[in-house]
Amino acid sequence: MARWCAGNGWPVHPLAPGRKTPAANCPACRDEHHSPQDCSCHSAGRWCHGFHAATTNSALLDAWWGKHPTLGVGVSCGPADLVVLDIDAHSAAVPDRNRLLPGIPIHESVNLTGLASGFDTLALLAALRGRRSPADDDSTLRVRTPSGGLHVWYRKPPEGPRYRSSVGSSPKTALAWQVDVRSTGGYIVTPATRTSAGTYSPVGTARLPALLPDWLATELQRTGHPVNPRPAQVVPPRPGSPRPARKRAHRLLEPLLDQVKDCAAAPEGTAFTEKLNRAAYTAGGLIASGHLTDSQARDLLTAAADAARPHRSRHSLAVITSALSAGASRPLHFKGRP
Repeated sequence: MARWCAGNGWPVHPLAPGRKTPAANCPACRDEHHSPQDCSCHSAGRWCHGFHAATTNSALLDAWWGKHPTLGVGVSCGPADLVVLDIDAHSAAVPDRNRLLPGIPIHESVNLTGLASGFDTLALLAALRGRRSPADDDSTLRVRTPSGGLHVWYRKPPEGPRYRSSVGSSPKTALAWQVDVRSTGGYIVTPATRTSAGTYSPVGTARLPALLPDWLATELQRTGHPVNPRPAQVVPPRPGSPRPARKRAHRLLEPLLDQVKDCAAAPEGTAFTEKLNRAAYTAGGLIASGHLTDSQARDLLTAAADAARPHRSRHSLAVITSALSAGASRPLHFKGRP
């Protein structure tokens, strides 16, 4: 499967045997915090940092899966120009009707009896737009997950914007409740990957992603998914103030990131979400003042969160996305000498 994906131009990375999470980092990357972009493991042919290590290099594919055939396969969606809808069927409390489709108020006359999953909210969104639900789109690759959910794969239009990943529970950037978007900054498990819960199995006859439908592209635009749709407006330094200092930004953020990583010492009771929220909120302020880029901040936060809670990536992404947005409303400016 890794070779098939790479043959389609989709960079792949290993997943832990029997799991849907990335294979573990090397000891050095587990113990020392650093940005994936600055990691020497990639040039050395190691798979550290999850989807950041994704590749189409046939020699690496042979080395990784040839020596470790039980590894699963993940595709880094951003570099692959993929937009995948991850429809959840998990049992969860249904939120207020006006949180089901962010930005779309649902009138009281709409009967929501029986609504229980992402299949329902996506069908509702499609019905409001007079379209067929992507869950029923037999023109594109669809993959049933072991938990009963569905991955609907699409190709991003070449001339279209890149899209950010999101989780359906996010109050800031979400397409629909219990519908995650996997694109830039995310990965997707490939068909035929086996986990302890079961196998990811293709549905229907389509085995390749179709082009993202125009109406879905419009909905992604409406819900804030495009990445940098226009040049970022960086707050310029105030007259007489020092220029943005990247080193000072890192010195401010590093202790907060260390608190997040320290949560790895215990599975619970460490206020992980609160610490991650604080770090991401601070990073949002640093982005707004021009001391960090959005991608740098997300890489640092994601690496710290994955080090502490590698099996809660979706939760971590939701916390990071929400807190970055909130922190951006309060730019952090440094005073005095660096």
